[in-house]
Amino acid sequence: MKQGIIIGASSGIGWELAVQLAAKGFQLGLMARRTDRLEQLLDSLPGEHFIQSTDVCNAEQAQQELTTLIERMGNVELIVVNSGVGRQEKKLDWVVEREMIDVNVRGFAAMSVMAMNYFVERGSGHLVGISSVFSHVTSGLMPTYAASKAFVSSYLNGIRSRAQYSGLPITITTVEPGFIDTPMVQGRPFWMATVERAVAQMVRGILAKRNHVYITKRWRLVAWMLNITPQWLMRKLF
Repeated sequence: MKQGIIIGASSGIGWELAVQLAAKGFQLGLMARRTDRLEQLLDSLPGEHFIQSTDVCNAEQAQQELTTLIERMGNVELIVVNSGVGRQEKKLDWVVEREMIDVNVRGFAAMSVMAMNYFVERGSGHLVGISSVFSHVTSGLMPTYAASKAFVSSYLNGIRSRAQYSGLPITITTVEPGFIDTPMVQGRPFWMATVERAVAQMVRGILAKRNHVYITKRWRLVAWMLNITPQWLMRKLF
C-alpha cells in the first residue's frame, strides 16, 4: 500500500488532498494543530489512517513528531508540506509577520529537511511543497507573505538540485496555486478555483511526479509575466 503524509491537513487544500489521495489508495498520516479536525477527517476517510497533532511553529518538536509518525507508518513514500498562513498587511505588525515567518519559512524548512533526509536514508521518495503564485510578486500589501512564499519556491529548487546530485530517485514538486476558494482568500478575486478542482489538478501533478505544478494551469502564464515585470510597475500593481 502506498503511504503518504500531509502536513497541514485540517482544512482547505490539505483536507481535500487527504480525501482525494485516500480515494487513490493511499494510506495517510495526517498532521495539523487541531486534533479535533484531524479526528473528523479521519472518520470521513475510507481505510485505516494515522493522525499526529503538531504545530510547525515549534519547529524542532514538529520534526520529532514527523519522525515519530513515519516510524508508526513504516514506509512513507510521499510527504506533502502544506502548512501555511497568509494575512493582508495593511499596517506593519510584527506579531502578524512573525506568525507567517514561523509557519511559512521556519516550519516549512524544518519539515522539508526532515523529509529530505528521510528519503535519502530510504533511498527514494517524493517531497511536495505548497508555495504560491505570489512567490513571483514583490508586494507592498503583503510583503511578508510574498517573501515567505518566494523562500518556499527557492528552497524547493535548492532541494531539487540536492536530490539530483544524490543520484537517488527523489522527486521534488513545487505547487504554486493562484486563488483557491479557501478561508485564506478574501473576497471573490478573478480565476478563483474550487478546492476540489484545484486539488484534482494537484493530485494529477503529484502522481505524474512533475517538478512544478501551477493551480490552475493558466497561472503559469501569470507567473511568467510577473517574472518579467519591472519593479516600478510591480509597485504600482501590488
